[in-house]
Formats: sequence, C-alpha cells, structure tokens
Amino acid sequence: MNFEYLIRDVYQKIKNIEDKGEIASYIPELSKVDPKSFGVHISTINQVNCGIGNYNEKFSIQSIAKVLALILAYRLVGDEIWDRVGVEPSGTAFNSLVQLEADKGIPRNPFLNAGAIVVSDILISNLRNPKEDFIDFVRSISNNTSLGYSNRIAQSEKEVGYRNIALCNFIKSFGQIQNKPSDVLDFYFDLCSLEMSCKELSELFLFLANNGLRVENNEAILSESQSKRVNALMQTCGFYDESGEFAFKVGLPGKSGVGGGIIAIHPDQYAIAVWSPKLNKKGNSHKGMIFLEEFTTRSELSIF
Repeated sequence: MNFEYLIRDVYQKIKNIEDKGEIASYIPELSKVDPKSFGVHISTINQVNCGIGNYNEKFSIQSIAKVLALILAYRLVGDEIWDRVGVEPSGTAFNSLVQLEADKGIPRNPFLNAGAIVVSDILISNLRNPKEDFIDFVRSISNNTSLGYSNRIAQSEKEVGYRNIALCNFIKSFGQIQNKPSDVLDFYFDLCSLEMSCKELSELFLFLANNGLRVENNEAILSESQSKRVNALMQTCGFYDESGEFAFKVGLPGKSGVGGGIIAIHPDQYAIAVWSPKLNKKGNSHKGMIFLEEFTTRSELSIF
C-alpha cells in the first residue's frame, strides 16, 4: 500500500469541500485558530512517515489527551481503574451530567469529561508531582521533550469551565472523587491544554498499533491485553455520541478533540492523525471525519 500517494490524493479531494463545521468558540482561545488549517500525518509499523498540509503545526489536542491520561492511570493501578470508570458508550454529550445521577457518580467511560475527571483524580492520588510527572510520561513515550501544556488555553478553559466544575463537584458528592475538586480540575484543565502536531500525535500513538510496544525498540508501554482494551474503548467511546457513526463509516479505533484533531489506529498497520478545527454538531472535526472515511474506503483497510 502506497500510503504517501493515498494520503496526498485524498487530501486534495477533501481540502476544498465546503466545511460546514464551527470552531469550538466556547473556549475563547480555540476561536483564535485559523479555521482553514488542515493537516494529516501517518506513521506506520514499517516506519513509513508522511504528511501533508499543516501536519507540523501544533494545536490543542484537548480530549485526545484523555487517552494518554487513561494509559498512565492504567499503568499505575491496573484493572482497579475499572472500579472507578465504566467501559460503556454513553449516548450523551461529552459534558453531560444526566447519567451520573443514575450511575451514582461513576462515569460511563474514561473519555467523557466526567470520566477524564475521575482519571485525573486517580493520577493525582498516585503521582508525587502530578502535572510534572504526567508531562514527563508523555515526553518519554513520545521521545519528544518539546511537548508541553499551553498556559493560555488552560487558563481560557478555567475561566469558562463551569460545567466541568459542576461535574467534578457532582461526582464528589457521591464520594467518587478522593482529592479536592479544585486540585482535580486544575490538573484536568492543564491535561486538556496539551499541544501537539499531527506528526507528533501519529508518532506517539503508534505503539497502540503495535500491541503496546514501541516500534523502534519493542519497549512495552502497555501490555498486549491493556493495549487491546484501550483500542476497544477508542473504538466504542472515542467520538462521544458519534462513536457508532465513526465505527460505521471509518472502522478504526480513534479519539477526537474539540481542537479539531483526530487520532486513529489500525492495529498492526499504522496510526494516523488529522487536524481541521471546524467541528460538526457532535463536536468532532467535520473535515477530519470525511477524510478518514474516504481514506479507509480507498485503502480498503479497516478492522472490519
């Protein structure tokens, strides 16, 4: 498969389609990005790397960082994590409070805002210096010391994060948050402010296409079983209440963020990152979803 040719061909086809989405302006700093930005980068198990468009430009990965938080928490506490968060799709918006009442404060999955807040609580309980230790972990698994938080984006989210504050306090009322809500939220907002490029994302996530092992040296980041479970959660829960649509049209495990990024994994093949800031009504990149559907259709490669 000539991935470089295919990516360039699909990119040119999708680049000029009408972009009906809207930027996530409810986070003020995200509204400042160029809405026409569009980048793609693929990293393969066979060490093919290629990109097109704005693939080297850093952007706010937002909820994609929830996967990294889950991976670190999974490494630290193992299967105990599933006592605190579920593994089921929600069918509700990513910032919904509705199900928490019926589920007694246990989020349906770790990729909802509520779930990522609980994962943040787990990390705070198990790390000596949570913010520093988390970014050090991300840098270590990516072999990239330039990765970091965006103070301006984190601050922007803290200023308007009323619903996340409500979520954290609501979960705390059920006894499902162990630390101070203010500390958990401070960590969570920084977590979501991580900035990466499509190239950095696809290189970082490639281990999930390689049974949890780094491609370059076979170092285990997750066990094969853990890697399988993270991919399964990305498949069923990675796109909020559009996860079924993504599975139906694209057929890959993946995770989106309201910064317009998407990471998708083909086990034993590749990791591919797409960035286009305008979002559809479900909060996923409009062009990114269309690109990946066309890419897997043309390549005839999906997990189904």
